[in-house]
This record gives sequence, structure tokens and C-alpha cells, in this order.
Amino acid sequence: MRDVGLTKKQIRSKILFRLKIQKEEDRNRKSKIIKEKLFRIPVFKKAKRVMFYISFDGEVNTQDMIKETQKLGKIVVVPVCNNRMLMPCLLANKARLEKGPYGISQPVVKNPVKLQDLDLVIVPGVAFSKKGMRLGRGRGYYDRFLKKLPKKTTSIGLAFDFQILPSLPATTTDVNVDRTIFA
Repeated sequence: MRDVGLTKKQIRSKILFRLKIQKEEDRNRKSKIIKEKLFRIPVFKKAKRVMFYISFDGEVNTQDMIKETQKLGKIVVVPVCNNRMLMPCLLANKARLEKGPYGISQPVVKNPVKLQDLDLVIVPGVAFSKKGMRLGRGRGYYDRFLKKLPKKTTSIGLAFDFQILPSLPATTTDVNVDRTIFA
């Protein structure tokens, strides 16, 4: 996709459409490749507490990643929308989930985790630039969250190849991820 001169809104619209029309088997196959890449990197192997997003709406599928991460004995944390902020909360094995704001699943029982206790944060995005810039869904939740993360905590965006663009329009409130994994 040519992104020359496109606004954030136009890029968002084009990519969200591609996510919706992507075949389920392609999404699952690419998600599996992304999971294998993530699980091989040293920062993931060393991490004790990993924050994942619970995928929805055609995003890179994180459900298998979450289950396997728990099987590895790591603590899994997921975001809960709370008063225009993301609150990291423990995701217990077989935790009951409910639809939160915007239709995103979150745990029914909310056990908050301190930001400084997170080793790794897996971040969703509509699009990413090759330099780690991130375009989200436009509400700023992850930008506000990433801004507060301790420097020692690594952030990794997960994406499909068509979500990686040469560059993205940015504002001063946008926060980059440390790395992007895609397939």
C-alpha cells in the first residue's frame, strides 16, 4: 500500500479493511509464524511477566500465545480498560472473560499488576513503520500506557506483513514500540 500523503484515518481505514477480508486460514498460519518468532527471542525467553492483548477483529491471534506462555510457567497479564487508561491485570488460567469497552475481552476478576513488574508488553496496532512507529485505533490507550512503562520493559508490536509500512504520520503523543514481529 502506498502511504504517501495518507492521513492516519485513511491508513487506519485501509488496513482495518484488509484485516477484515483476510482469510481465516491465512490469519492463523501467519499468527503461528509470529508466535514462533516471538517465542525464540531472548527477551521473551527471559521474561517472567508478559502482557498480551486479547486479539479481536482480525488482529494477530494471541489466544494460542497466551495459553502456551502460561504453560511455560510465565505470568500472563492483559489490559483492562479503566477510565481512559489501560490497567494491566493478571490473567489466571481458565479465567472468565467479559466484553469490555469497544467489545474487547477482559477478565471478569481484575487483579492489577504494577507497571514495574512487567518484563515484556505485546502491543497491538493497526499499522507499524519499519522504525517502530505505531498507529493504533485512534483512542490513545496504548500511547498513554507505553509512555508510563519503565525503560527496562520491552514493547513488541505484532503485525501481518501488510500492516508494516515504510513510514507513518506521527504526532508528539505517539509512542513507538521497541520492536515489531510480523509475518
